Amino acid sequence: MASGVTVNDEVIKVFNDMKVRKSSTPEEIKKRKKAVLFCLSGDKRQIIVEESKQILVGDIGDTVEDPYTSFVKLLPLNDCRYALYDATYETKESKKEDLVFIFWAPESAPLKSKMIYASSKDAIKKKFTGIKHEWQVNGLDDIKDRSTLGEKLGGNVVVSLEGKPL
Repeated sequence: MASGVTVNDEVIKVFNDMKVRKSSTPEEIKKRKKAVLFCLSGDKRQIIVEESKQILVGDIGDTVEDPYTSFVKLLPLNDCRYALYDATYETKESKKEDLVFIFWAPESAPLKSKMIYASSKDAIKKKFTGIKHEWQVNGLDDIKDRSTLGEKLGGNVVVSLEGKPL
């Protein structure tokens, strides 16, 4: 069931910027988003980019040691969110990068929040064309261990995520 919630243009711009891997200068690469959270606006009518809830590629190795752990820490424990995470991983054959769409709906979130986020998920997913990986997460136990994301990305062929062995 659709909720009538719309997707803010800034959300689509962020997605397109993360999706397109054009050759960039090192400065441009540093500004690329590694992870970003999206939330409902105050009036619950729009999906918007959540202020200051992001990790930039340039933060890694500077203010961010491990992008995956830092991303997990951005998630609110008592409310839902949508997120895009640009996963860098290795299989036995090659290095890969894929965007993962995450629907964060922790058990502790209010029922009303879970319902509106669940019913609005299709609105944001339709705008995110070409996403190969979607992951619904219902609590920290499901997401805190990076090997769970490794399984989502490629089962047991994934040997490392963000440079850390699984």
